Amino acid sequence: MMNEAPPVRRVVVVGDAYVSPAVLQEAAKALPFSPIEIIPFMWGTGDKDEFSEMQTKLEHDGPDAVPYPEGLQDAVKTADLLMVHFCPVPEKLVLNARRLKLVGICRGGYENIDASALKRQGIPLIHIIRNAEAVAEFTLGMMLAETRNIARSHKKICDGQWPVGFSNAGFTSTLKNLTVGIIGLGNIGALLARKLHALGVKVIGYDAYLTADAIRQLPAVPADSMEDIFRQADIVSLHLRLTAENRGMIGPELLSLMKRTAYLINASRAGLIDESALLHVLKDHSIAGAALDVFEHEPLSADHPYLTLDNITLTPHMAGDTVDSIANSPFPLVQAITEYWETGNSRNVCNLS
Repeated sequence: MMNEAPPVRRVVVVGDAYVSPAVLQEAAKALPFSPIEIIPFMWGTGDKDEFSEMQTKLEHDGPDAVPYPEGLQDAVKTADLLMVHFCPVPEKLVLNARRLKLVGICRGGYENIDASALKRQGIPLIHIIRNAEAVAEFTLGMMLAETRNIARSHKKICDGQWPVGFSNAGFTSTLKNLTVGIIGLGNIGALLARKLHALGVKVIGYDAYLTADAIRQLPAVPADSMEDIFRQADIVSLHLRLTAENRGMIGPELLSLMKRTAYLINASRAGLIDESALLHVLKDHSIAGAALDVFEHEPLSADHPYLTLDNITLTPHMAGDTVDSIANSPFPLVQAITEYWETGNSRNVCNLS
């Protein structure tokens, strides 16, 4: 009796302006399946301004906010795997995926995916922190740029000035003499803690999901609460995923605990901060300053109040944007999928616990 041929595994991949379908296809070829059929889709036109608008809607309103590509709903009916970057995966798409065994996303955040719908169907969602190193490095750069007035000095010189004083001139200090508080000690926060420690900086950390012993291993001094971080730190750096529970949690109460000489850094999610409360303390100089890479509405409008301040450093949501982190992220995703498929290791599964 002849052996039956193994079933064809169908893998649907959806690229976009930053992670191309071609790269996703190439990465998917290394999956541990034979035979394999790879079906590519493109989300959006490839225009990066369009991508930014759709990304903001997804991060703010979830996976139903923006449509997925035409034809994807039919394609997932017989798909075994689905791999995406920022393409939305709402519940209606999940319910149409009758054979789906796994979804992979080549980024850390997954606001574009209904992870709960996948969980109800018993489908694991595998993610990777493809740009943790890039974001940790960039955050360190933001700290130096804001505390040492690097960016605003450049701007003033380009405007024909030769600056000799700034709003923080009375307390500018070397980083080594400051205490940095990190809220959220996942991949990015942990990397940042190690980099700061290597520079001789005192680091205190808070993460509701880590024990004090785990935080000490990073290394960082564990804080009992976020309030302790805001009271003690000279620089507070946010590294949290945005949820319904923590939206706007950095508001008047926490900001009022900060020293007048302290700085707030956010390369995480804009929604964590109550923007009106931050504007108030910056205008009032109740804190020394802030450095922000993320905003509720991107790009910033020409009349946004942030643009009038002398104690803020602004960057255009670029902390993780390096040539080696985003565009090639499907390759480490395939490695994580392969590890899970072959060993059952769930360290990259984010929705089944």
